[in-house]
Amino acid sequence: MTVAHINRIGTAVPDIDVHAAFLAFARTLLRDDKSRSVFDRMAERSGIAHRFSWFQPGRLEAGEVDAEGFFRRGAFPTTAARMRRYEQWGLDLARRAIAALGDALGTAADRAGITHVIVGSCTGFSAPGLDLQIAELLGLRSSVRRSLLGFMGCSAAVPVLRAAQDAVLADPAARVLAINLELCTLHLQETADLETMLSFLLFGDGCAAALVTAEPSGIALDDFRNAIIPDSADLITWRIGDQGFDMRLSGKVPGRIAGALRDERARGDADGLLRGEGTQAIDHWAVHAGGRTVLDAVEIGLSLPAEALAHSRSVLNDFGNMSSATVMFVLNRMLAAASGPGMAMAFGPGMVAETFRFRVL
Repeated sequence: MTVAHINRIGTAVPDIDVHAAFLAFARTLLRDDKSRSVFDRMAERSGIAHRFSWFQPGRLEAGEVDAEGFFRRGAFPTTAARMRRYEQWGLDLARRAIAALGDALGTAADRAGITHVIVGSCTGFSAPGLDLQIAELLGLRSSVRRSLLGFMGCSAAVPVLRAAQDAVLADPAARVLAINLELCTLHLQETADLETMLSFLLFGDGCAAALVTAEPSGIALDDFRNAIIPDSADLITWRIGDQGFDMRLSGKVPGRIAGALRDERARGDADGLLRGEGTQAIDHWAVHAGGRTVLDAVEIGLSLPAEALAHSRSVLNDFGNMSSATVMFVLNRMLAAASGPGMAMAFGPGMVAETFRFRVL
């Protein structure tokens, strides 16, 4: 029986750590001491120490947001200007993540063997898109099969891997390059709305590249399953505006996640996300690091021990929420973990929980 495996994962972030600079900038937008106090308290409790971007922070005392002047107070850039940067910087970051795969794609013969390129991203659009840009960059054969999964939010890495698994199960000789790339900081907004600024507090840029084949090494992919959480469609929204993409991330999200997972744990039947086996059947939890409160909600909802989400919390600390790329960063850290069964889980607009079971070899 053919089994798809994540053989290798390469990850990359831009060079500039902007987390501290963003905190200082955000305080200049908030209009009153109460809002600034709440923001400071949430930032301190966020579990995030670093987030990365292409933008060099500017001098706040001179009224600058970034050193280049891309974000100018009172005249933040249009969506078109942001998409031009996405087209340029996205390919550069993808190049770095692919290079981090090392010798998996080290030779022309390795690259010629790639049969599929699957890209997931929700922070930008261009045509020709990243799938074609990557194929040209690597010199892949002209018949390479390309797919682009767009605008699925933070949970998109799971559908990308599901599509990669489908390709390998259909053809055991398939070699799939799966990319998740997000430039979240392109969509910074100039607003005094506290909830919006707290959502910006979470996000950074990142890219993950994975090689998925039938070769039995790395992480074996098992079954995939998703669930739409009822009456939650308005809790996470991501819409295209005139000045970038507009995020709404409700403070009700963690509570709704905790409640849905508590219900899943209680149902105990084979059709649930836990497949009727309970959490005791899982050694490794690769949960999308959407924020500290999201990870707390998963821990509470599934009644997990504190150490269960250690990899997710460390990724959150080191990089913040990189939307769809984030859970791939978590899985990358699990490649060095002890063998055993695991479950990956990510949440996105809908609100949907995307999951799959895996085995670390």
